[in-house]
Amino acid sequence: MTDVVVDKNDLAGSLPSTEKEPVDPIEEKNQENQPAAAEGESAEGGVYRYIKGDLFTSEIFKVEIQNLPKYIGFNDLKKFLNKHGINPHKIKLFSKQMFAFVTFKNQEERDKAMKAVHGMQWKSKVLSVRLAKPKADPILKKRKQEEEAEGGQPGAKRAAGSQEVEEDEEEPLNIQIANAVTPLWNVPYEEQLKRKEKEVEGVLQKLTREIGNNNKAMLPWLFVQKEKYNKMCCPLEAIRPSPVQTEYRNKCEFVIGVGADGEDKTVGFRLGKYKGGSCAVVSPSETTHVSSEAKRVVQGFQQFIRTTPYAVYSPETYEGHWRQLTVRTTRTKQTLAIVFFNPQKLQEEEIEELKRNLRQYFAEGEGKESGITSLYFVRMGQRTSSGTEDLPCEHVTGEEWIHEELLGLKFRISPHSFFQTNTPAAEVLYSAVGEWAQLDQDSTVLDVCCGTGTIGISLAKRVKKVIGIELCQEAVEDAKANAEANGLTNVEFHCGKAEDVFPTVLNAVVSPNVTAIVDPPRAGLHSKVILAIRRAEHLKRLVYVACNAKAAMNNFIDLCRAPSNRVKGAPFRPVRAMAVDLFPQTMHCETILLFERVDYSSNTDTQTTET
Repeated sequence: MTDVVVDKNDLAGSLPSTEKEPVDPIEEKNQENQPAAAEGESAEGGVYRYIKGDLFTSEIFKVEIQNLPKYIGFNDLKKFLNKHGINPHKIKLFSKQMFAFVTFKNQEERDKAMKAVHGMQWKSKVLSVRLAKPKADPILKKRKQEEEAEGGQPGAKRAAGSQEVEEDEEEPLNIQIANAVTPLWNVPYEEQLKRKEKEVEGVLQKLTREIGNNNKAMLPWLFVQKEKYNKMCCPLEAIRPSPVQTEYRNKCEFVIGVGADGEDKTVGFRLGKYKGGSCAVVSPSETTHVSSEAKRVVQGFQQFIRTTPYAVYSPETYEGHWRQLTVRTTRTKQTLAIVFFNPQKLQEEEIEELKRNLRQYFAEGEGKESGITSLYFVRMGQRTSSGTEDLPCEHVTGEEWIHEELLGLKFRISPHSFFQTNTPAAEVLYSAVGEWAQLDQDSTVLDVCCGTGTIGISLAKRVKKVIGIELCQEAVEDAKANAEANGLTNVEFHCGKAEDVFPTVLNAVVSPNVTAIVDPPRAGLHSKVILAIRRAEHLKRLVYVACNAKAAMNNFIDLCRAPSNRVKGAPFRPVRAMAVDLFPQTMHCETILLFERVDYSSNTDTQTTET
């Protein structure tokens, strides 16, 4: 994905049902795309101003599908629409209310969908489709509400585009930003760990209920497990703490905007989200999780951009240039920085001059004290709001890579490659994964979503073969270089989507002892990967590393559900779980689950597994 569409509704979140204003498609099919202005506001200056610009937004081609069947998911709706030749740009599903908002890239596709879906029957439900109004711009909506609350008078001068600063009522900025980015900063660490462990316990209790609902054959086993493990399907081992609790992040993404204190061209973190009506930025200087090396880069870069004539980018107006700064650091004292810049209508000569100035400033000038050893420049288009990992990086100065040491091994890291953000805690995590995988010299390890190859490479000397799969080409190149640098010859890596590559790789493995280790993004694995794992009966053990166990719940359920026409192969069941804290001062943690294949031939589906 090289160009991500800026869509205010993406930034704003889902439109609540109380705000939808549908129009009958039969009577109003040929009406204007633009919504009528709300009472007392002009279309040009109101909360829908963004749809009047030159930029694409699918919000003007938006419909509401009503009377959807119960219990359908996002993928069900997407497949249903695709089956009927409908290609939506974006879907927002409200399954409990049985309706969805669907947007399209143009009026032709929208009208085609309305004609095809309106009146169609799906699972005994007759669907209806209506046009829907765009989502109001959150910043402008909040500003309008504030002005109305003040009796219709324009509000006082606000910092960062709508945040009123009332010193008598608001907490100091350093407290506000700490609450925003490290919400547990004032909670004792032992208490943080207890909260995270309790959160994972809740996930396992929910998984236990879901397994019972989706695989009746496991109910006897589940009954025994629940009695032994506090309503959980498997034992939850004590959470493993992070060796360091402060300055642990080796990668930080800093936004560039107007400071909450009114200072222009501020580099740091946002106090809130755009959908909350805020663009205010606060310096990371007093945050506890950012390293001193990264803070030094932020300070030097902020000093540089304040000397330039280029403005910060505004997500409200789409104007301006400076957008983001990403800083990656290592324990080997190397620092990589990526500058994200929107060229707008600047000439190529101006861009090249800017890069020369960046190079001079950080390689020879005042910015040299920042300690940057590798500097990259990324051009972001008007339509780019997220997915920056896929944008081309232009090398400006310094080394091409930074290098890290982990578990006595050396790793090369490219600008966009994934590497766990807390290196000391990652060592704890990977050591636990290696222990749980129960490997020997005859084992073959499938390392899915392998990033720079850290997990597979750390286990390679203990097994016969490691096969890694990773979507990011940069990371795959890093992984290959890392295997070579560590003298490993039994490791291979494949680039591509896991759902495309994994089934082929898995079917080619003939080893009698196959273990899969998956460390997917927050949303979890594609259902095709889960189905391939289920079909591969020779795969008996799977270690799942989840950075968001709640988001991965569907993966867990599919691994354990009863066999069916869709889900082939004997199910797995969870036999061991543990949380590892990679993100002190926040509620996030990594969760490891060990799944083992149910062996019906020995009737182990009704027995418990001791650990």
